[in-house]
Amino acid sequence: MNTATAPQPTGIRYAARVERAVKVYGSTANARTAETAVTALDDVSVGFPAGRFTAIMGPSGSGKSTLMHCAAGLDTLTSGSAYIGGTDLGSLDDRRLTLLRRDRIGFVFQAFNLVPTLTVAENITLPMDLAGRRRDRAQQEWTDALIDVVGLRDRLHHRPAELSGGQQQRVAVARAFAGRPDVVFADEPTGNLDSRSGDEVLGLLGRTVRQMDRTVVMVTHDPVAAAHADEVVFLADGRLVDRMRAPTADKVLDRMKAFEATGAARSGVASYDAYGAETYDASGSEASVRDASVRDASGAYGDTEGAAS
Repeated sequence: MNTATAPQPTGIRYAARVERAVKVYGSTANARTAETAVTALDDVSVGFPAGRFTAIMGPSGSGKSTLMHCAAGLDTLTSGSAYIGGTDLGSLDDRRLTLLRRDRIGFVFQAFNLVPTLTVAENITLPMDLAGRRRDRAQQEWTDALIDVVGLRDRLHHRPAELSGGQQQRVAVARAFAGRPDVVFADEPTGNLDSRSGDEVLGLLGRTVRQMDRTVVMVTHDPVAAAHADEVVFLADGRLVDRMRAPTADKVLDRMKAFEATGAARSGVASYDAYGAETYDASGSEASVRDASVRDASGAYGDTEGAAS
């Protein structure tokens, strides 16, 4: 099967994106089964810029984990498209999709998923070793730099049982970045950590983005965690309802409370099918999302500005 590629929207380079994404669990083929069908994603279009740290937030059941799984090729969309760079995931057979996940995507999960019999160094390079990838000088220099960024130089010969929870998650982060993937998806990466260890891991993700020019997309329910990101996208009822640049924990918490109080997602208010980041007015206050590269009815990309928030 040929791998289909698509041009990226102009102006911003996206490590990953979805277009008109719909995910329905259960069948809508007839009235009886349609009653139990659940729409986890409802016409969501969003891009994750390369070289940025983006957090996905929303109430329980909002579709945030489903969005990550579909964007990362761990699950398939009912309709719409998902891309890693310019590669359409829907055009890949199972084998090519597996190879793409191995070579171009990194994952960090709530569980550390380290091999207990391997050392820290062996766990970090395990995906490359399983892929049979030759570690040339450039790769070794990258791995060495990564080890320094995550602060594991003095733990390379330890096994997971000899590490704290925070140290184990740092190993998992290093492993995710070791192959120089296009994007790393992190699903509640601090869920099993205390607040101090969690802050260390979140700081590590941010440093890796900035110092090593990587891309991170993180699902979280924690406003403090989201505040480490460059931008937060908010989902509710399976729809993209808002975006926030330069988030703080208080601003994120206030935004979440506003969604719960007003039911904005259900009313259709502030529903954005947007790839672009937020813009700001002359006073520096938050303005509406500028929908740079919104797909119009003809399938072309254009520049459309959303209604004022």
